[in-house]
Amino acid sequence: MRPWKLLALPIVTAAMVSTTPAAPAQVSVNIGVAPVCPYGYYSYAPYNCAPYGFYGPEWFTGGVFIGAGPWFHGPHNFYGHVDERFDPHHGYHGPYPGHGEHRDEARFQHFQGHPEEFHGGGMRDGRGHEGGPHR
Repeated sequence: MRPWKLLALPIVTAAMVSTTPAAPAQVSVNIGVAPVCPYGYYSYAPYNCAPYGFYGPEWFTGGVFIGAGPWFHGPHNFYGHVDERFDPHHGYHGPYPGHGEHRDEARFQHFQGHPEEFHGGGMRDGRGHEGGPHR
């Protein structure tokens, strides 16, 4: 009778573990539509609109922002200049454009035509990683 008492606890434990229902894996990736921001949006959540001058001209193709974060549409090895003074992670507290706001087209086109007027020093890929080919 004693061996049955020793086996009772492991048998009851095994029965309880085997009757626990397995939770189905829940993997959901829904990035939705990229934010519509006049000068691009930051590469990290919550993907707020970036102010004029944060991104250098190489981030725009035909005046269209190539994206950042999960909506990045540039080449795999892309790194572009950013002006980190306009990044809240680096202390920026100035104005931000709103989602869907219209940009000042004359100012923006002037900037695109004169990349030497961009004063950014940092480099990022479209996925929020700082660095670049020259670091």
